[in-house]
Amino acid sequence: MTLEPVLEVRDLCVDYGVGPGGVRAVTNATLTLHKGEVLGLAGESGSGKSTLAYAVTRLLRAPGVITGGEARFHGRDGVVDLFEADAATLRKVRWDQLSVVFQSAMHALNPVARIEAQLTDALRAHRAHLTASQRRERAVELLRLVGISEDRLRSYPHELSGGMRQRVMIAMALALEPQVVIMDEPTTALDVVTQREILEELMQLKVRLGFAIVFITHDLSLLLELADTIAIMYAGRIVELAAAQELFHAPRHPYSLGLLNSFPALHGERVRMEGIPGSPPSLTALPDGCAFHPRCRYALDRCRKDIPGLLTPAGESGNRAVACWLHDGVEAVPAPLARALGSAL
Repeated sequence: MTLEPVLEVRDLCVDYGVGPGGVRAVTNATLTLHKGEVLGLAGESGSGKSTLAYAVTRLLRAPGVITGGEARFHGRDGVVDLFEADAATLRKVRWDQLSVVFQSAMHALNPVARIEAQLTDALRAHRAHLTASQRRERAVELLRLVGISEDRLRSYPHELSGGMRQRVMIAMALALEPQVVIMDEPTTALDVVTQREILEELMQLKVRLGFAIVFITHDLSLLLELADTIAIMYAGRIVELAAAQELFHAPRHPYSLGLLNSFPALHGERVRMEGIPGSPPSLTALPDGCAFHPRCRYALDRCRKDIPGLLTPAGESGNRAVACWLHDGVEAVPAPLARALGSAL
């Protein structure tokens, strides 16, 4: 079965600043989100995940500048080139067909507006034919959708718990039944029980309403449960792209392997944890060659000089891609990076 694309990003480049003082934050990012799919973006802080998402939605703040690439959204009214679209077109697409759950509901909600006003604002802008009572009915429906009672419509954000504020943000994003919802670390700062409840509700809503999700997080273990496809980012580049189960059972990039080895298994024998040595590089002073090579135990001489592009690992097929010289078909691949699918870490 051929999946229909709903969002296509090709060779996206984003800089902060221009000229000699500019810093490249995202380099040649290429992704495809299909209808009904959950696409995860994972990586350490500063890897470019949020920058990529806000560039695609044209919500990137100055001094962020899109310097290359294209983003095509397959909306209800046809294909929209998001980077060429004018303000009127973006206004029609954003929130109505492409919405965002911003990082940290503590700051994303207006502290001096009641929840009802914040839920009905998008309805007022995009569904002008609705009456005030119809907008209120929809706000009640949205709160119930995310497990909040109607009486909270009159509350201010500070009167809600962190989990309830996050649910309100999700309800706002779903108000107009969009095709794509971008979620930027939606469960940050929540306890694990509340996080689990929200994510379970979110997946139920996805099945029920049929929207696709771009889920951004630094927690790879979370994505392995939620996502269909995962893109691993490091220093502004996508270094591995694979189906979630492929990535879990058979990682191909040393950075992906390091991330997987950084959280404990819940079952099986106790094993020694192995973190990734060192720290992510500064984007203002990236090392030559592969940006990960100073932290990589498998680095080759070529890794220190040449930047690898995304390629299909030797002997594999499909949509899997990895940016690592170990998989060019010439080098012997270390055993941990050559596991067969279905094997255990």
